[in-house]
Amino acid sequence: MQQTITATTTAHSDSEWVRALYARYGRSVLGHVLRLLHGDYQRAEDLVQETFLRAWQHRATLDPERAGPWLHTVAHNLVVSAFRRTQARPQESPLGEEEPPGRGEDELDRMLESWQMAEALRGLRPDHRAVLIQVYYLRRTVAEAAQHLGIPAGTVKSRCYYALRALRNVLEERGVTAP
Repeated sequence: MQQTITATTTAHSDSEWVRALYARYGRSVLGHVLRLLHGDYQRAEDLVQETFLRAWQHRATLDPERAGPWLHTVAHNLVVSAFRRTQARPQESPLGEEEPPGRGEDELDRMLESWQMAEALRGLRPDHRAVLIQVYYLRRTVAEAAQHLGIPAGTVKSRCYYALRALRNVLEERGVTAP
């Protein structure tokens, strides 16, 4: 019976201690955190609550008369830690969605287009395919492609022209049309 009374008395005095501490420093700590969070009131309240929880955990060594600077420092450190945590993890997606709408469809479309283009390129003559790969996929200049392929620059230009026409024909035969 005696232990229950002591535990209740201790809990009562702890809650009074935290209430008195909050009454004295709560508004200034909340204002400080709000400024750091650019007005995000919900996050500020959460961090202020965490600050006063830490104060309660250190109540044996914390002097309520001089707790202001300590509380502001703890609050500041919690804001910095929260910011670092958000920067270290991937961006959260909206509730109820695995990924943004249309993102999976766009990725699938790109994969299909890539596959169709690879198949169409296989349908070209090897010299036409080589020129297109050099100029359009490897982004080499006509002079660089000519040097790499060992042919004159004029030949690269004419092969590009005829290769693009042949590629358009191959894509049209496969039912792929340009927008």
